[in-house]
Amino acid sequence: MIDTPCLIWYNNVDKSALRHRKDNNMNAEINAIPARVRELREILEIPQDKMAGRLGVSAEEYLRLESGERDMPISTLYEIAAVLNVDFSTLLTGKTPKMATYTVTRGGKGAKIERYPGYDYTSLSYNFKGREMEPILVNLTREDGRPALVSHSGQEFNYVIHGTVRVTIARKDIILEAGDCIYFDPVQPHGQSAVTETASFLTVIKE
Repeated sequence: MIDTPCLIWYNNVDKSALRHRKDNNMNAEINAIPARVRELREILEIPQDKMAGRLGVSAEEYLRLESGERDMPISTLYEIAAVLNVDFSTLLTGKTPKMATYTVTRGGKGAKIERYPGYDYTSLSYNFKGREMEPILVNLTREDGRPALVSHSGQEFNYVIHGTVRVTIARKDIILEAGDCIYFDPVQPHGQSAVTETASFLTVIKE
């Protein structure tokens, strides 16, 4: 069958519409997190400047985070969850974890958040309350430039599932292939980026 110009035009429109819908969904997911933070902070009657002080950032920087103007790193979400005395998953999904003995997350059924183009993550234990570790599946797409480095307390483990991942710790780049892993002190500024077109890795964070 030969595509007519009309069919080609409709196919292009459909693809464009799908991309637009996906972008809208991603933006809605991202914007929902700072909205939950703001709502919980206001319920607890914590002023913005006090919240900023607890996080060790300026009031202006906190305002950019809470308004959604600046993306919230995972490490910052952990710190905010601790200040608000809520589970990390509550900020991530808007739902409170319910399981205390065990929780099963089926393939493709985790709590997925597309943080920004080239990076999304899926919480794999979001429904277990009081957990001390956070296993997260991270999917990367190769992007220009270097990743923003973050820092947080605790310990972190990364295991590469497919592709090649560059782990930057302080000023050192460490290249990991599928099957490689790294365990490190996340107080050091760090970040991950894809060397291959796509890559994915499991990270386990203990705060």
